[in-house]
Amino acid sequence: MTAAPPPSTSTRVVAAAIELFAEHGFDATSVEQIARAAGVSRSTFFRQFGGKEDVVFADHEELLHALEVYLNEPHDNPWTAVCDASMQVFRHFAADPDLARRRYTIVREVPVLRDREIVTVFRYERLFDEYLRRAIPGLDPLDAVGFAALVTAVHNHVLRRLLRGERVPHATLRRALDDVLRRFGVHPDAPAPADDDVTIAAFPRGMPAAEVARRLQAFLPR
Repeated sequence: MTAAPPPSTSTRVVAAAIELFAEHGFDATSVEQIARAAGVSRSTFFRQFGGKEDVVFADHEELLHALEVYLNEPHDNPWTAVCDASMQVFRHFAADPDLARRRYTIVREVPVLRDREIVTVFRYERLFDEYLRRAIPGLDPLDAVGFAALVTAVHNHVLRRLLRGERVPHATLRRALDDVLRRFGVHPDAPAPADDDVTIAAFPRGMPAAEVARRLQAFLPR
């Protein structure tokens, strides 16, 4: 059996920092203590992180970068691509719920971290919003921001249940995101049009006009 690879330096530093913050408090923990506990130099710490706040949100920075790369790839359905990106974030934190819960407790107790969390959540929402506008030309900005905001809010609601100690399977978030897709009339399980000479296409009333145009363009012969 192949041994698991050792944790990266960044992972060790984050884990050490969260443990120290939980034990001694955020304000009472110094960079020197974190570096010593993680087995790295002070200079190494500052090369990887700008400060103690950045350690707490290091996972988010990596996730935001990974999602930006993912959303820059081609996707047949931009709406489901946003939902899949949301699922990636949830899976990351659900993979180590104990660490995620300790981090959540620290953030809730420190005002400057709570403010940073609000900004971080908005960055996910803005990433989704900007992607939809690029992927669906002519999409009403209200539809883009509305969908991005709802996906982000639903994701955060389900994730907070996990962080507060509930056992929350991945399927819980997937079902909630499926409901978001249906509310906007863009769920991919809609029946495909028949391959006839004349096709009558019916679209949900709430579907954004730009999405109607995108689907019609996809089905029309070229």
